[in-house]
Parts: sequence; C-alpha cells; structure tokens
Amino acid sequence: MKKSTGIIIGVIVILAIIFGTSYNSMLNLDEDVDAQWAQVENQLKRRADLIPNLTNTVKGYAEHENETLTKLAEARSGFDNAKSIEDYEKANEKMDGAIDSLNVVVEAYPELKADKSFENLQVSLEGTENRIATERMRYNELVRDYNKKVKRFPTNIISGFMGFDQREYFGVSEKDKEAPEVDFGK
Repeated sequence: MKKSTGIIIGVIVILAIIFGTSYNSMLNLDEDVDAQWAQVENQLKRRADLIPNLTNTVKGYAEHENETLTKLAEARSGFDNAKSIEDYEKANEKMDGAIDSLNVVVEAYPELKADKSFENLQVSLEGTENRIATERMRYNELVRDYNKKVKRFPTNIISGFMGFDQREYFGVSEKDKEAPEVDFGK
C-alpha cells in the first residue's frame, strides 16, 4: 500500500514538474512575442511621426500636390487607429503606397530633392524602414518559436488548457509580394 502511494505521489510530482516547466516556458515565449511586437509598433510609430515633417517640407515646394499629402495623412492616421496586427498590416500597406506617391512628387521637384532638411528626413525614413524590417523579422521569428511550442506535444495540451493560442505573423501585403515592373523606356 505504501509503495503504491509513493508511486502515485512520484507520478503526480513528475506531472507537476512537466506542467510547471511547460507553462513557464509558454508564458516566457508569450511575453517575448508581446515585447517584440512593442518594438515593431515603436518603429511603425517612428515612421508615422516622420510623415508630418515630410508633408510640411513637401508643401513648401509642391502646394498643388494635395492628393499625395492627403494620402500621407490618411496613412499616418491608420497607425494611430490600428488595434490588431491585421490593422497594422493594412496601415503599413497604405503607408507604403503614400511613400511611393511621395517619391513620384519628389522626382518632379529637383529643388525639393536638394533641400537639406528633406534629404535628412528621407535618410531618417530610410533608416526607419530598415529598423521596421528588422523588428518585423524578429517578431515573426519569435511568433514561429511560440507557435511551434504551442503545437508540440505535450505543451499543446497545456497550452490549450491554459489559453495559449497561436499568434499571428506580421505578413506582407499582396502588392509587396509582386515583383516590381522595370521599364527602361524606349
């Protein structure tokens, strides 16, 4: 009788250790994913904060380019209103389109390209774009690790029981997946 009680207690202790270790591991990964997402948001916010300065600089040179300036303002507000990864993906796509429109305007105004403050803003924006790509990659790597842990046995049982669901990747828009068209003109 004492031997069977000892075995039962031993099994319970082993299961508690497995459960506790798996739970703590899931909790750590969950927090890592949240922290990395905050870094992505931080860089997206940085880019959105550069837009008013770019807009004001462009206004000084190209006052009749209201459509482009409106696109930039709308794109920026998309980040302010984003609540989910999907919202951020949509806002990011709008921002990319607005920046593409801005680049077309810049090409039409050589004196704008030569403006030192505009040049500095463009360098800042380029650096921010690189930071966004890096933070986005890091986020997606953590999500991958987290999702693998959620799906693996025996943590899949524990994660389902404790409410650890799979996380969303920060994806690329369909437009960004398309290869750019190059036309050298004839």
